[in-house]
Amino acid sequence: MIRYLKTGMSAEQAASDDAKVRGIVESMLAEIGARGDAAVREYSAKLDQWAPASFRLTREQIEACYRELTPQAIEDIRFAQQQVRNFAQIQRDSMRDVEVETLPGVILGHRNIPVNSVGCYVPGGKYPLVASAHMSVVTAKVAGVPRVIACAPPFQGRPAPAIVVAMDLAGADEIYVLGGVQAVGAMALGTESIAPCDMIVGPGNAYVAEAKRQLYGRIGIDLFAGPTETLVIADETVDGELCAADLLGQAEHGTNSPAVLLTNSEELARETMAEVERQLEILPTGEIAAKAWADYGQVIVCDTYEEMVKVADEIASEHVQVMTKDPDFFLRNMTNYGALFLGEKTNVSYGDKVIGTNHTLPTKKAARYTGGLWVGKFLKTCTYQRVLTPEASAFVGEYCSRLCALEGFAGHKEQADIRVRRYKGGTVAGARATG
Repeated sequence: MIRYLKTGMSAEQAASDDAKVRGIVESMLAEIGARGDAAVREYSAKLDQWAPASFRLTREQIEACYRELTPQAIEDIRFAQQQVRNFAQIQRDSMRDVEVETLPGVILGHRNIPVNSVGCYVPGGKYPLVASAHMSVVTAKVAGVPRVIACAPPFQGRPAPAIVVAMDLAGADEIYVLGGVQAVGAMALGTESIAPCDMIVGPGNAYVAEAKRQLYGRIGIDLFAGPTETLVIADETVDGELCAADLLGQAEHGTNSPAVLLTNSEELARETMAEVERQLEILPTGEIAAKAWADYGQVIVCDTYEEMVKVADEIASEHVQVMTKDPDFFLRNMTNYGALFLGEKTNVSYGDKVIGTNHTLPTKKAARYTGGLWVGKFLKTCTYQRVLTPEASAFVGEYCSRLCALEGFAGHKEQADIRVRRYKGGTVAGARATG
């Protein structure tokens, strides 16, 4: 039996909030599309109090950001990027071009081709999310994208030095201090000063996620990565202090970040809820996390692992922290999640910051149909074919001719028939040359 000890905001209220966001974003994108730089500058001044002569940083400005960081901070960024780069390269190496002779004289193949240009959004208004630069820029460069540009909002009224350094070390070709919908719109639609990109990637708040949703089709996107979500799956083998820390560690992202405990132990559930309240009193970001927990936090108690898997797949959370006596049960049986963090010795923060897996992951149940950002997202797998001999063309052509007739496609049929006539000799039943 599944029991809810705590529930969050109703689906109706969440839908109402989403509708407000949609309207605001639609209006902003229309303005950016119509007025370019002027609209971008107005929105940046209004929303971020930021309107420099140029949003793009010069080499001198980038070097100044390096001077603001300690050698240890720069080394830490390099270390994190090396882990991301290593795993992205392993993923890239797993994807190979293929070419095979499927019938005598018939060659089929595919190539994995990088997109030509990518815009990477790095959130940084509330927290300077340095790690998002690694996850997007590094991965795009490993994929072989020729032009990678990166945008992050100003932090406390100026470029965030750590973000800028991370973007530069990752290999960004252009770096802009620009945030929110105005950044996404500028990268996707282009302005007088920013050439448009073919694809936009990176996490962000509800407005950034909605902008990507509305632009999808005109440009490609990685996935719908909205407010952070976390699901902690735990049993009696762990304690409430650990569960509460892992819930609040993600709830601090924003006041609309869902944090859910799923357990088969009511004792652990109640211990965790008490621990959440205790930790909120001492957590420096407790005000944000408390609002997220009050409005979006849930505590769900099940009887069995099987019930827990069922509920977890229905939730389809971005992050799933599994702390049970048999975490591999969930690895074997769960199908809907952004990323799994198996066992109490790891946690979502490792994945967010340094361990090497990508932290841009699907939210709002998108894990039902997509995984997270990875090197393959920047590649187009494009097929080709080659027919080497007259005999092969005539052989395939006879099948194609009959199948086209079955569908009533006369023009398609003639494409096949003309080759059968030329390469086999004679005629195909019912076919006549059109010329």
